[in-house]
Amino acid sequence: MEIKRDVYLKKLIRKKKNGLIKVVTGVRRCGKSYLLFHLFHNYLLEEGVPEDHMIEVALDDRRNKALRDPDAILRYIEERMQDKGDYYIILDEVQYMDEFEDVLNSLLHIPNADVYVTGSNSKFLSSDVITEFRGRGDEIRVYPLCFREYASVYPGTLDEAWDDYVVYGGMPLTLSMEAPEDKAEYLTTLFQKVYFSDIVERHKVRNKEELEELVDVLASSAGSYTSPSKLTKTFKSIKNKLLSDKTIKNYIDYLIDSFLISKAMRFDIKGKKYIGSPAKYYFEDVGLRNARLGFRQVEENHLMENIIYNELRIRGYHVDVGVVEHYSTNRAGKREKKQLEVDFVATMGSEKYYIQSAFAMPTSDKIAQERRSLLSIFDSFRKIIVVGGNQKVRRDENGIATIGLRNFLLDEDSLRL
Repeated sequence: MEIKRDVYLKKLIRKKKNGLIKVVTGVRRCGKSYLLFHLFHNYLLEEGVPEDHMIEVALDDRRNKALRDPDAILRYIEERMQDKGDYYIILDEVQYMDEFEDVLNSLLHIPNADVYVTGSNSKFLSSDVITEFRGRGDEIRVYPLCFREYASVYPGTLDEAWDDYVVYGGMPLTLSMEAPEDKAEYLTTLFQKVYFSDIVERHKVRNKEELEELVDVLASSAGSYTSPSKLTKTFKSIKNKLLSDKTIKNYIDYLIDSFLISKAMRFDIKGKKYIGSPAKYYFEDVGLRNARLGFRQVEENHLMENIIYNELRIRGYHVDVGVVEHYSTNRAGKREKKQLEVDFVATMGSEKYYIQSAFAMPTSDKIAQERRSLLSIFDSFRKIIVVGGNQKVRRDENGIATIGLRNFLLDEDSLRL
């Protein structure tokens, strides 16, 4: 079964031989290695690149432990570059390599080397030690499968694909498993044995139980406003534990660093500025989120917002939570000001979309509620309400479009319809 990751493959092709190091990032097991070692490898072969002009090293493979030494990997590469033709150097999980920034900078000095590296934590892009390299890297962020990719290879009907996706998410390996218990066990083990172990080891976390409890709280309230200070109060009142704001902030940063969760900031739409705490946190994959909670809180209406957020990020948008002022007159005739929320403000260059997530709008009051914040925005950017189901695009007299969730996810151009 070949899963086409055309969004990312096209980016790799577009950035080929651009003089920068292509840095492919994303949560572990989301398909970065498959993208480079299989899809991109096959593309290069089809373009006539000889096998011996592709130098590929998986640094997380124990058999390549010796090549984690910076001088050893440079010798290994130099020995295989036998002529002046173009060579494609692919280093998987580069954070395993000591002094990798020196190695990457050295490779930039080889004129016929086109370099691609992957990494599973964002520290190697954002840490102080790599400041010098940062301007020479071109990041390509890879995510777990979106529903469009998932459904394209799912062996059953579209309805069955959706039911499975909502529960087990888009980690690619789950598609090769038939039994639900195998998928559940894989995701649970992945979270516990791979992600948690990596965070605890890398950041020297002394109290693993605290970190696990924080993840459970974030998973239960995914898409809800929260902050370190609010979480501190939650731990004190419900769990009778004292955790400082700083400790919780550090734990959240570790989770973001490992690409397990993402943070959506509040943005004042009219004032065009960011508002401080609280923020919303979304899980990189709903299957991982569900596994962490033992698959006990799996409601489509609750997960819908997280899935839309991930889809927007996959499409390349920067995503914030919008806040807009709304004025109304109360029963006493006095003018009142309220702050209304727009679930997502998605921007990419000059493009901007305001998006509401509403699982159902069964009454006129509910329709008015979802439209109210959008009608309080007076610019000309598109305004969209995504509802549950398969509804085709409809547009009202104010230009607000309503589209069903599945149609929104399956059509990569759905925002522009």
